[in-house]
Amino acid sequence: MIWAKEETLSRSEMDELQLTRLKGTLKRIYDKVPAYRDKMDKAGVTCDDIKTLADMKKLPFTVKQDMRDTYPFGMFTVPKKDLVRIHASSGTTGKPTVVGYTKKDMAMWTECVSRIACMGGASDEDVAQISFGYGMFTGALGLHYGLENIGASVIPVSSGNTQKQIMYMKDFGSTLLVATPSYALHIAEVAKEMGIDPAKDLNIQIGLFGGEGMTEPMRDEMHKLWGSHMKATQNYGMSELVGPGVSGECLELCGMHINEDHFIPEIIDPDTGEVLAAGEKGELVVSCITKEALPLIRYRTGDITRLFYEPCKCGRTTVRMENISGRSDDMLIVRGVNVFPTQIEEVLLQVEEIGPHYEIFVDRKNYLDTMEIKVELADESLLDSYAKLGELEKKIKFSLRTVLGLDAVIKLVAPRSLKRFEGKARRVTDLRKK
Repeated sequence: MIWAKEETLSRSEMDELQLTRLKGTLKRIYDKVPAYRDKMDKAGVTCDDIKTLADMKKLPFTVKQDMRDTYPFGMFTVPKKDLVRIHASSGTTGKPTVVGYTKKDMAMWTECVSRIACMGGASDEDVAQISFGYGMFTGALGLHYGLENIGASVIPVSSGNTQKQIMYMKDFGSTLLVATPSYALHIAEVAKEMGIDPAKDLNIQIGLFGGEGMTEPMRDEMHKLWGSHMKATQNYGMSELVGPGVSGECLELCGMHINEDHFIPEIIDPDTGEVLAAGEKGELVVSCITKEALPLIRYRTGDITRLFYEPCKCGRTTVRMENISGRSDDMLIVRGVNVFPTQIEEVLLQVEEIGPHYEIFVDRKNYLDTMEIKVELADESLLDSYAKLGELEKKIKFSLRTVLGLDAVIKLVAPRSLKRFEGKARRVTDLRKK
C-alpha cells in the first residue's frame, strides 16, 4: 500500500516542491540561527544565491559538532515554549545532541513513519510489538506514533526482559516486530531455548528493523529463525534529522525510499566534500526542508551509500538509497586497508557452521596492526574436534582474506558466549585508540 500521493510525484514535481520548501527553510534558519548565519556569511553565500537545487552545493555543511557547540538549543529556530517534545543522544563522547519538535514537526514525523510502515507491509490489521528502548532515543516513540496512525494496535513493551517479550508475542498475537536486527535474532534464540519455534509457534509476519544496518546475509538469518514468510525490511533515520522516517525499504527490497518532500539527499566524497553523481557511492548528506524546530541543512550523516532515481516496481517514484554499507567514522584502517565491519559480517554469515554473533578486536603489536575476530559456533559439538575447528578457522580466514585483502586471527567460541545487545550492537573494539 502507498500511503501518500507525494510518494508518486514526477521528478519535475518533486524538484519544484523541494526548491520551494528549501528556500523558505533556508531563510528562516538564516534569520533565526546565529551559528548557521555565521557559517553562510563565512562561505560567502546568501539565501538569494540558491536559485536551483544544484546551487545547494554552495551552502556550508552542518555537522554534529555544531549541535554540541550550541548545546542545548542554539540550532533551534523556535523558542522553547513552542516545543512539545525534546529528545537527546546519550552523549557518551561529549555533550549530547539535543533535538526538539513542534506540534507541526510531530505531525510530519508521524506521517513519514506511517509511510515507511506501509512500505514494509504494515496495515491496520497488525498487532505491533515495539522492542526498541523507550526514552530519549527517538526510535521507539517514532515507530509507535506512525504505527498507531495507520491503525495498528501497538504494544509498547520496550527492549529487554526477553522471555516476557516472547510471552506477549504469543498471548497477544503480535504480528509485527519493531527492533534492531541483532535483538530480533536474540529474541528468536531465546524462544528456541524456551522450546518455542518462532516460525511456527509465534505469529510475527512483519519485521520493521532499524537502529543498525541489516546486511543481506543477516536478512537471510532472520528468515531462517523467524520463517521465510516474514517480511523483513529495514528503515533509516537519525535523531538529528527527525528520528526514524527518513527512508525505508518497500517489499521489492531494492533500496530504501527517501521521503523526498521532507528531506533532500546528496552524496558527497567524504574527503573532499565534492557532490557526486547519481549512482556513485559516498557519504549521505541530508537537508530537512519541512521541520520547524530544528531544520538542519546539508547535514553530514557519516553513512556510506548511493542513490538511485529510477522509479520502483512498487509504484513509488521517490529516490532510493542503497542499504548503508558502513559509516565513514566506523571504517577501520588495518595495515593500510580500508575495512567496514559490514564486509566482515557478510562473509561470516555465509558460513553455515557459525552463528550470527561476532566481535572484532583491532590492536597494534610491535608497531603492526592486528585484527582478531571472535565468532560463535552454531553447534557446540564442534568444540570437541580440534581438527574440525582448525579447518573451519582456515575456511573463514581464507574467505575474509579474499574479500578484505588481509589476514585476521579467527577465534571460534562456544554458542551464546558472546555479549547480546538489546539496542544497537557494538561489535568493534579498537584497542589502538587506548
